[in-house]
Amino acid sequence: METQNLETNPYAYLEREEFSSERFKISIKNLPKYYGVNEMKKLLNDKLKLASNKIKFPKRNNPFIFVSFRSEDDRENGIKTINGYKWKGKVLSAHVAMPAPDPLVKRRNEQDDEDASAKKIKVDDRPQEERLKSSTVPLCDTPYDEQLSIKQEEMRKVLVKLGHNLGDNNVVLKKWVHQQKCDNNQVPCELLDIRHSSVQDGYRNKCEFTVGVDEETSLPTVGFRISSYAKGGTGVAPVENLRHIPSEMKVAVKVFQDFVRNSSLEVFNPEFQSGNYRQLTVRCAPQQLMLVVGIHPQSLPEEKLAECKNELVDYFFQGPGKCANVTSLYYQKIIKKQSNDDINLAEHLYGDTHINESILDLKFRISPEAFFQINTSAAEILYKSAIELAEPNENTTVVDICCGTGTIGLCFAKHCNQVLGIELVAQAVADAKENAKSNGIDNCEFFCGKAEDLLNSVLYRVKNEDIIAVVDPPRAGLHHKAILQLRKATKIKKLVYISCNANAAMKNFVDLGRRPSKTIDGDPFVPVKAVAVDLFPHTKHCELVILFERWDLDKLKIGTSVDTQHLSKTASDKDE
Repeated sequence: METQNLETNPYAYLEREEFSSERFKISIKNLPKYYGVNEMKKLLNDKLKLASNKIKFPKRNNPFIFVSFRSEDDRENGIKTINGYKWKGKVLSAHVAMPAPDPLVKRRNEQDDEDASAKKIKVDDRPQEERLKSSTVPLCDTPYDEQLSIKQEEMRKVLVKLGHNLGDNNVVLKKWVHQQKCDNNQVPCELLDIRHSSVQDGYRNKCEFTVGVDEETSLPTVGFRISSYAKGGTGVAPVENLRHIPSEMKVAVKVFQDFVRNSSLEVFNPEFQSGNYRQLTVRCAPQQLMLVVGIHPQSLPEEKLAECKNELVDYFFQGPGKCANVTSLYYQKIIKKQSNDDINLAEHLYGDTHINESILDLKFRISPEAFFQINTSAAEILYKSAIELAEPNENTTVVDICCGTGTIGLCFAKHCNQVLGIELVAQAVADAKENAKSNGIDNCEFFCGKAEDLLNSVLYRVKNEDIIAVVDPPRAGLHHKAILQLRKATKIKKLVYISCNANAAMKNFVDLGRRPSKTIDGDPFVPVKAVAVDLFPHTKHCELVILFERWDLDKLKIGTSVDTQHLSKTASDKDE
């Protein structure tokens, strides 16, 4: 296929060697009006035993969905199995679906169209620097006091929404929620004033930079994307004018960019899936700097990759890159977007294997893959706030879910009797254990696995009856199964939920408060106190810490006139 056709044909990507979920896609039609996402996944993967690769829901409870497979045989088997299958009173039909056009090529063709202006195609013609600031630090020109007010109000709205949802999903809570809203300015719990660090600029201790091409200079550039591929953009803009990135990190980016521009390897091209240099992850701490160079190896022979790794070591520790003061250098193979279940561990090339940070007078060892709050000074305030809301004592066991390198649990350790941490990433668990040892803390244990799988067994190790769960999950929140396990673990009376995206975690909040049913065991958790902590100055993001307590009529001071019979519904009840 000629280059010109590759650049204008929105389906050219289907002819390339790499797998695309669009290649073997079907549509399933005549779906029932109401069904759950998990129900559909169980139907296809568990009951019908189809080897589906991806399920795409245009929107919730849509009358049709798309399902992708990895081969023509799997697709044909899917169509044959689904056609005529009766599900929830509907006879399903399955058909071959057209692949989606490449959004980048489609956008480019639309902009080249002579009638583009007539079609009112939106083109962002703002200067590149302005577009980058808008996507990364949109509040950078807003006075900081005003930023805090904006975020406090946003968190208040989240809690107001939570109050509405709790009343809608648990009739027993309606009167309590109403009283709470009357007492707390329409919020279902006490909301403290927002907290923040004195450091607002250069606060990030970790950034993942993209290696690409600057649209203005056409030069290989290490920076941030100014648009998404889905919106038709791949350009990368330099980051030297962004306020939240520390100066030492900017120096490292510039130095690595010089290396890339003088390398024999090419920059990764997301449209054609060609090229090598793809990403640079930088982690910094006082007098320490870790670089993780992400490369797509393509078909490079091992000798060429080994040569590249040696060049990186020589450049940063002996050559021109020495001015960046790198203390830890890693290489990571990056082929596709990774999940927690599919991580290519970084390969140590030179220098220290870890960097070390301090929070609340404790030292923490951090490996390349481990989670650590990106704003160290604000993280101290965040953890102090979590301890304050939880109110642990010498008889308390803290169960730290999604514990990462153990930062939260270890900060709780001197305030409680026992800490039990659960974390999915094995390397983070190893770091947590080492962190406990290096800080001389002997009342903490850490376990590797999914929270929904380990929680019950971990609770068997609890030494006392006073149990507080602390949850600090990824942006999307906890898996629903983990929420169900927390509800079922009736020994847990308090739960501190730390969320970096409260809107995304709303389903978790509501599920904690739903009334018991045939699918949800255990009395609900209700919010009693909350505080926002600004870990991300100049952005719209903010952490929200909510203290939930297990439903207790006496403790929560609820009148006896409240109908509590719903809390003892039998297993045959249907969840609202």
